[in-house]
Amino acid sequence: MPYTLSAPAEYREEIKKSRFITHAAPIGSVEEAQAFLARMSDPAATHNCWAWKLGNQYRFNDDGEPGGTAGRPILAAIEGQECDQVAVLVIRYYGGIQLGTGGLARAYGGGAAKCLQGAERVELVARSRVRCHPAFAELALVKARLAEFEALVESEAFDTDGAELVLALPEARIDALAQVLRDISRGRMTLKRL
Repeated sequence: MPYTLSAPAEYREEIKKSRFITHAAPIGSVEEAQAFLARMSDPAATHNCWAWKLGNQYRFNDDGEPGGTAGRPILAAIEGQECDQVAVLVIRYYGGIQLGTGGLARAYGGGAAKCLQGAERVELVARSRVRCHPAFAELALVKARLAEFEALVESEAFDTDGAELVLALPEARIDALAQVLRDISRGRMTLKRL
């Protein structure tokens, strides 16, 4: 089961006189990842290496370190900790002693892994999309009951009879919500999977 972070996290360590500061944060979009990296990067640092993962999308950057020694190990740490919707930035202040390619990969990947291990994590719940069409008289009651089923309203479009709602909710809750909607509408309203 994948996890994301409930709040930003930080981890610091010194390896052979180089200081490594790792920042991790939950993200919901590519724009949020870019904003986090821009906000947390330190232009005065020797390197600002990063990676983020958002579903099937991911990016990483070595920021001047030898290819494959920073960004890819950070991404591997994200995946190794079963995280998704997460961005990780590792800032390095060079201390004068070279670490070698293996040492760099261990420092960046290890710092990212330790940061994620120490962070507060929440389980990501896979959601299925469904559609329903409550009449105007039922709409307020339907919306009031959605939280019970962890249902999120993705879109809402009105017509002459009521509203077309597109919902996202955990697969295990669909049948129970369908029954409640039938009860509210006296059998008229149904859930349709998208």
